[in-house]
Amino acid sequence: MEFQIIKTSKEYKDILGNLMQFYFYDFSEFVKCDVEDNGLYRAYEYLDDYWNEENHRFPYLVKRDGKYIGFVLVRLIESEEGNYFSIAEFFIMKKYRRKGIGQAVANKIFDLHRGQWEVFQIETNNPAQAFWHKTIDEYTKGRFKERSENGKKIQEFVN
Repeated sequence: MEFQIIKTSKEYKDILGNLMQFYFYDFSEFVKCDVEDNGLYRAYEYLDDYWNEENHRFPYLVKRDGKYIGFVLVRLIESEEGNYFSIAEFFIMKKYRRKGIGQAVANKIFDLHRGQWEVFQIETNNPAQAFWHKTIDEYTKGRFKERSENGKKIQEFVN
């Protein structure tokens, strides 16, 4: 399965912002969010941070056959308990789902960022929970921890 993951420069910000409209639409099934008066979902408030905090935020676009099919936003979180990578946002367009692309993209992102990981999903998003549990289980060969906390399902692992 052929796809490209492109670490994006700020010139791709509008493309990411446009794809986020589809992401918010999909996500609106699980959280309270509606379009604004202009017919669009509000802009992702942290998008600029991905180019202002380049050592802690990593934006990627996903392409297949020359077409944009999704994106991944990764964060490096530093805390007193330790540092870890986290998937802030992950999106593959519906027509490309259930073909193994999302799992392959996630595996590639994990390989690009070695270390401690925490991946979380909101508890109402059962499809995301199933996807991440299966993806991380296969990636780590079962060597991960999973917990529920503050309305989230969280998987932790080291790669």
